[in-house]
Amino acid sequence: MLVTAYLAIVVLLALCVALELTARRLTPPQAASTAVANPAFRRFQAVFLRAYLLALWADWLQGPYLYKLYRHYSFLESQIAILYVCGLAACVLFAPFSSWLPQVLGRRQTCLLFCLSYSACCLTKLSRDYFVLIVGRVLGGLSTSLLATTFEAWYVHQHVDVHDFPKEWIPTTFAKAATWNHGLAVGAGLIANLLAEWLHLGPVAPFLLAVPCLMCCAWLVLTDWGKEEAEGGPEVEKQTLLLGQQNGGATRLSAKARFSRSCHDGLRCLLSDRRVLLLGGVQALFESVLYIFVFLWTPVLDPHGPPLGIVFSCLMAASMAGSLLYRLATSTHYHLQPVHVLCLAVLMAFFSFFMLTFSTAAGQPRAHESFLAFLLLELACGLYFPAVSFLQGRVIPEEKRAGVLAWFRLPLHLLACLGLLALHGEVSGTGGGEGGSGTRHMFGGCAVMMLTALMAVVSLFTLGRNDTDLRLEGNRGEADMF
Repeated sequence: MLVTAYLAIVVLLALCVALELTARRLTPPQAASTAVANPAFRRFQAVFLRAYLLALWADWLQGPYLYKLYRHYSFLESQIAILYVCGLAACVLFAPFSSWLPQVLGRRQTCLLFCLSYSACCLTKLSRDYFVLIVGRVLGGLSTSLLATTFEAWYVHQHVDVHDFPKEWIPTTFAKAATWNHGLAVGAGLIANLLAEWLHLGPVAPFLLAVPCLMCCAWLVLTDWGKEEAEGGPEVEKQTLLLGQQNGGATRLSAKARFSRSCHDGLRCLLSDRRVLLLGGVQALFESVLYIFVFLWTPVLDPHGPPLGIVFSCLMAASMAGSLLYRLATSTHYHLQPVHVLCLAVLMAFFSFFMLTFSTAAGQPRAHESFLAFLLLELACGLYFPAVSFLQGRVIPEEKRAGVLAWFRLPLHLLACLGLLALHGEVSGTGGGEGGSGTRHMFGGCAVMMLTALMAVVSLFTLGRNDTDLRLEGNRGEADMF
């Protein structure tokens, strides 16, 4: 596995470079030249991305060695499953409030809260006490929820309300962030491997490196973002806080009312539009099995001695290759629609889990086949996320999107928690472990969930066969490819 991992990362990075060059050749620059040429916008974009990318980097550093750290502390797989469940349960608990907190504390202050809570989460990894590690997982759930919403909320507010830039420029920034995000994920695996294995600092080292990164992020939020608000007009944030104090918390009540209305409108949109319901079902099924995969990939491969940081980089490089393939597939050269790509991604994920049910058979695990299946799953993820993001933008009204996505995440996290609890019960009851029957049964359950998601995608495609909302602008007049 050692040679396989290093060979795989070289091949995957070469593939990503080839796909990027091909994508640039086949997809001409879009009409974002005005934004790119605007020096004020570029300065503002750079101020945001410096802090945001540091936050993403600190998050990715914690991916490769989390499970390994718990095993290093001699915890059983069943105990580790409970730790993961605590993290997911914290996401369920805090996700609805992550969009409400910026309205109460302020956007910049909530970003600082993220930096502090995630730093505390990383520092808990120094302890071998099980309760302290549970607290760390809860803080990690809070931090993950904040990372998913708060930075974007600050940027959109500053972009539209303070600087008055055109809304059409917003995707330019997040497309650039997504491109950097893939590279950061691959690099995080390499750096984590360097610290933990090459320098023999142990699996806790990447978590400790994340702390200064988060502190640098907090410093940028305090200084650079503070200057942005001062230059753009601090009155917006300050007057909101002053009004809240003068009216005895009226602002806080208003935020609660907006949160409640957002959830109510989101549920009504979810139940009134079958396209939204089907898309929500696909998202809940697909992304819940990803949480289970995050827990299981290490115990499946680690007994065979691969460098976990390099394996993590391979997985992220496969995801990057998938996102580049999405750009190529939906270009005017190949004319595939996002719903077609979504169907392909779910089919690939189903095949991946189907492979894993055989490669993780008790007593005869096949690590190389499992590694290949994991790479296929990450390739499917790279196709899935841009496709589902496009479809969400088309079928969910912008003003209801936050509420609808909150309802999507609820079954997503509950399914993942139930899956990990089922694995915990099976491991505890049968003494399973790496390559045991519990792992194989879990992968079989994931395959069934992917098959259900595939039927939902087919239903979505059938329902929207002539729906122009589900088609790319340049390909709306073309014939269906199914």
